[in-house]
Amino acid sequence: MATAFLSTANSFLSSTLSPSTSSSSSSSSSSSLTPALIYLNNQNVKRRQTLCKAFNESPSPSPALTKRGFSLCFITSLVLAGNGCFGASAAILEADDDEELLEKVKKDRKKRLERQGVISSSDQEKGYLQDLVYKLSKIGQAIDNNDLPAASSVLRGSTDIDWVKNANKAFNKLSSSPEEKTQVDTFNASLASLISSVTKNDVESSKVAFVQSASAFEKWTNLTGLFGQLKGL
Repeated sequence: MATAFLSTANSFLSSTLSPSTSSSSSSSSSSSLTPALIYLNNQNVKRRQTLCKAFNESPSPSPALTKRGFSLCFITSLVLAGNGCFGASAAILEADDDEELLEKVKKDRKKRLERQGVISSSDQEKGYLQDLVYKLSKIGQAIDNNDLPAASSVLRGSTDIDWVKNANKAFNKLSSSPEEKTQVDTFNASLASLISSVTKNDVESSKVAFVQSASAFEKWTNLTGLFGQLKGL
C-alpha cells in the first residue's frame, strides 16, 4: 500500500510540473483506460444479467406462503375437527344422561303407580294403621299428662297385643324399600322401649321413647305415601 501511494504522488507531482508531459500522459492514460472501461462495462452487464437470472430463477414467495397457509389451514381444520368430535362426544354423553334420567323417571313413576295400586286395595291394612294412630294418640296424651297408668292400659305391658301385631302386618305388606323397613324396625324398637319405660313408671324416658316411635311411624307414612290417607297425623 505504501509503494502504490508513493507512485501515485509522484505521478501527481510530475503532471503539475510539466504540462506537455501531462497532456501526453493524459492521452496515453486515456488510451490505456479505454480497454479497462470496456472490460468493466462488460463485467457490469454480465453481473446484471447474472443478478436478473438469479432473481428470475429464485422461488416465488407466493408458493412458500401458499404452503404455509395450507399448513395453517390444515392445522386449524384438525383443531376444529377435534373440537367438533369433542362436541359430538359431549352431545352423546348428554343424550345418554338424558336417556338414563328418563328411564329412572319412568321406573319411579311405575313404582309409584304400583304402590298406589297396592295401597288402594289394602283397606284392611289401612284400617290397622288407622287404629295404630288412635292408640298412639291416646298414649301420647296420657304421657303428656304424666298419667302413665292410662298409657299402660293401652300398651298392656307387651308388644304381643292385637293392635301391635296388626300394625306390623300392614308394615310388612306395604313396606318395599330398605328405608321403609328401617323405619319399621325403629318404630318397633322404640315401642318396646316405651312399654318398658311406662312399666317402670319413668315419665321422662317414656316421653323420649314415645317421640322416637311416633317419629319413625310418621317417616314411614311419608315414605309409603300414606301420610295424607290416615286421619290424626
